[in-house]
Amino acid sequence: MCVLDSLITSKTRIKMLLKFFSNSSSSAYLREMAEEFRESTNSVRHELNNLSQAGFLLFKEEGRTIVYRANTTHPFYQELRNLVHKYLGIDKIVDQILSRLGDLDAAFVVGDYARGRDVGTIELVVVGDVDVRYLQRLVDKAKKMVSRDIRFEVLSKSEYEFRQHLFERELQIWGANRVGDVGKSGLNVRITKTKANE
Repeated sequence: MCVLDSLITSKTRIKMLLKFFSNSSSSAYLREMAEEFRESTNSVRHELNNLSQAGFLLFKEEGRTIVYRANTTHPFYQELRNLVHKYLGIDKIVDQILSRLGDLDAAFVVGDYARGRDVGTIELVVVGDVDVRYLQRLVDKAKKMVSRDIRFEVLSKSEYEFRQHLFERELQIWGANRVGDVGKSGLNVRITKTKANE
């Protein structure tokens, strides 16, 4: 049993914390979460109400739908976010991989983990002039620490600039403007397999 599971006994609440606090640009509505979590709408509604009443989530009506998102101004937002990042292993990725790479311009967690879904494979995009073999060795060590598979793609600065619009909703975890969360477009980045990350 992981630390978060023993601290928070509601599986639905854990899934919500992962969804909303891994990336502040995440938003969702009741039925979408019920389908994603494979839970009843009543159990999802119950947890949404609890987190909203505590001020952790904000909501707004869009037509007949209520859309929820993290309250980034809540006094405990940063602490919850840090807890979620530790649970997902993002802190170890920064410490054990990114901080050791040298000439690194940016790094993003993309795909499911950027959306707060713990699916077992972290997809990482690294931007800069890095030694791919060294990166692979660091990734292999970090996989054991985070108990998750890690796939990566390396982009040059010019490749990143050409595809930058694809990263607007992804989770930036390294860079000159290290902001943690980026943008609002909803586009996804496709990770391609290379010899280095097969």
